[in-house]
Amino acid sequence: MIGLLIIACEIGFWVFILLGLFFRYIAGMKKIGLLFLAATPVLDLLLLIATAADLYNGAKADTLHALAAVYIGVSVAFGSRMIKWADVRFAHRFAGGPKPDKRPLYGKVHAKKERAGWLRHFAAWAIGAALLGGLHLFIGDFDRTEALIRTAALWSVILAIDFLYSFSFTFFPKKTP
Repeated sequence: MIGLLIIACEIGFWVFILLGLFFRYIAGMKKIGLLFLAATPVLDLLLLIATAADLYNGAKADTLHALAAVYIGVSVAFGSRMIKWADVRFAHRFAGGPKPDKRPLYGKVHAKKERAGWLRHFAAWAIGAALLGGLHLFIGDFDRTEALIRTAALWSVILAIDFLYSFSFTFFPKKTP
């Protein structure tokens, strides 16, 4: 059930964004558009409550429960960036907005963008790890919540690898061909 709810929340996230952008740029109803865009965090809250309730009612934590916390962390840390990405492209396509900037591929600007991306990843990890730890403490049974702790540990390793990759461009910037 949690897996389906994660999928539903991801679909709902993009549906809310598309509806928000539709009302903002095509229908000319900016307040309704803003309402849809502002409602995206409600999906995260719904997922967190459902995950906590499932665990509280006796379910043994598995990868999907842990993935719910990871999803929420990523959604909070990267959500505004994803909305901005979609907004720029939607405005360009439907409202005569400026063409989206191309991402920097080389030099110090690329290195700065990689570091900023890692900082967002760190924020996602901090939120997700706090949720994983909080769910673990909320349930209070290590045997039932071991998957949550294993996921936090694995994500920590992934974060460290991403750090090495992202910050490597600071010392070894990509050169323009």
